[in-house]
Amino acid sequence: MIRPAHTSDLPLILEIMNDAISNSTAIYEYAPWSLEKITQWYNERISYGFPIIVYEDGNKAVGYATFGSFRARVAYRFTIEHSVYVNKDFRAKGIGKLLLTDLISVAKTSGYRSMIGMVDATNKRSVEFHKKLGFHKVGQLKEVGHKFDVWLDVALLQCML
Repeated sequence: MIRPAHTSDLPLILEIMNDAISNSTAIYEYAPWSLEKITQWYNERISYGFPIIVYEDGNKAVGYATFGSFRARVAYRFTIEHSVYVNKDFRAKGIGKLLLTDLISVAKTSGYRSMIGMVDATNKRSVEFHKKLGFHKVGQLKEVGHKFDVWLDVALLQCML
């Protein structure tokens, strides 16, 4: 079931996020977040009116998705950037697709024009996942990230809403 995230979901969202930080190039962060930091992130997103949704399985959040501002300048206000993450034990079961499909629907009804995904270019599965949901690769930024002692390219994916 997909529903809005609650503060009680934050420890599970934090677990998913920290796994991605520590074990992948899906999030370009080095240090795991604290519960305090993710609570601040949650409160900020909610205060700006941005959604945070979770996929619940067995009364626990096993995936989450959100979107926020793409850039801070006013002319970008109709463009958002999204994030979708699923617990490692629940991947490849269609949860990410359900979350992103729901997030796209929320974005459309909220009046946004364009949704951006910035994906590690070596993550071919994520690039293909996005393409199946209506995203198009519109560019690639060379060596803009550095993690695990490797320079990383970012694929820019866009979905017109």
